[in-house]
Amino acid sequence: MANSRKKGTKKMTALAPLNSRAAGVDIGSTFHVVAVSPELDAEPVRSFRSFTADLTALADWLVGLGIATVAMESTGIYWVPLFELLEARGLEVVLVNARDAKNVPGRKTDINDAQWIQQLHSYGLLRASFRPGAQIVALRAYLRHRERLLEYAASHVQHMQKALMQMNLQLHHVVADITGVTGMKILREIVAGETDPESLAAYRDVRCKASVETIRGALTGHYRPEHVFALRQALELYDFYQAKLSDCDVEIERALQALPRDPDTSTAPRARQRGKNEPRFEIRTVLNSLLGVDLTEIHGLGPYSVLRIFAECGSDMTRWPTAKHFTSWLTLAPGNKISGGKVLSAKTRRTANRATVLLRLAAVSVSRTATALGAFFRRLAARVGKAKAVTATARKIATVLYNTIRHGKAYVDPGASYYEERYRERTLNNLRRRASAMGFTLTASAVE
Repeated sequence: MANSRKKGTKKMTALAPLNSRAAGVDIGSTFHVVAVSPELDAEPVRSFRSFTADLTALADWLVGLGIATVAMESTGIYWVPLFELLEARGLEVVLVNARDAKNVPGRKTDINDAQWIQQLHSYGLLRASFRPGAQIVALRAYLRHRERLLEYAASHVQHMQKALMQMNLQLHHVVADITGVTGMKILREIVAGETDPESLAAYRDVRCKASVETIRGALTGHYRPEHVFALRQALELYDFYQAKLSDCDVEIERALQALPRDPDTSTAPRARQRGKNEPRFEIRTVLNSLLGVDLTEIHGLGPYSVLRIFAECGSDMTRWPTAKHFTSWLTLAPGNKISGGKVLSAKTRRTANRATVLLRLAAVSVSRTATALGAFFRRLAARVGKAKAVTATARKIATVLYNTIRHGKAYVDPGASYYEERYRERTLNNLRRRASAMGFTLTASAVE
């Protein structure tokens, strides 16, 4: 029989397993299903409850089989205890996105899912999600907990405003922040029993923009006992969360001090007004000694924003080969959905990445500045809209951030005029090229 294979074509080879000692875990809230290769055990699929003793037995079973790597889906927070236990036992644990390990429709069971994950992982077809080192993970946990405390405190500020409105006290309309110096003094006097508007207005701070007369008029209302009681409890709860925030700041500072640093790169504190919700210690000096560069030189990024981005990404930028890989992980790069040679969609994906949110906020804040980044935002917003301009500017900030940390390139803002001049040159070059293609010569004319 003649060989039907065309000349010059290569014979297809079977797909060979890359990880012969791989396991797959289907994570659940009450039990986990673990699958290994049938060649390693007569019972290759087993179920373990989520109790600590059962998780220890699971780890013992995998170590006894000589398993080297384990893959699991990031299901809620149920994966965290098992992940940390297996990692402590010396196994390579791969945390994968459920979207990347999606099974064939119509075959959805816990056993099938575990076997499917194990099979994909054994052939090296699963991509690990990013997870920083243990020390950065601890710092990230503290900072995320701090954000939650700030949310709880903010809800009680709203409760205080509601109680004031029910008494027709317009303090939050004449004072920029009722948790500022003037507002807190007045609130504490109200819950202490003071109801005279003249006496309460006397607690106005000299820096308050509202006059004594305005504050006195805003504090004339109906001090009903039930509303004062609600105000008192909201104020006490606000003070409680402020105390917990101080405790959390101590732990954050301790976690930062435990990280390896270069003392020669530390800089003196810069004179600046600390944000109201920032930790009560000098962030910039500590971050400079950890990163070796001053990221606050990048417009739009303050010390607290840099600290939160550092806790989400870490300082090891080698985890991303290039800045394009980094912006793709942040989902700030355009999508790539192509079929039949036609681009179906280039939209950026939805994400819950906290670093991406911070970079978008930085893009919004830099849009109003006389900087190159601000000029870039305004020029793009006029052409494609503000939503796309925020994404593009956040991507540019992320690129600057990546190059600054990985390559130690100190960021120097060239200024808005420099960007406008470069934009003008690009436009003129494009016009000259188009005119030349049509057989014309573009010449400059003096404008009177």
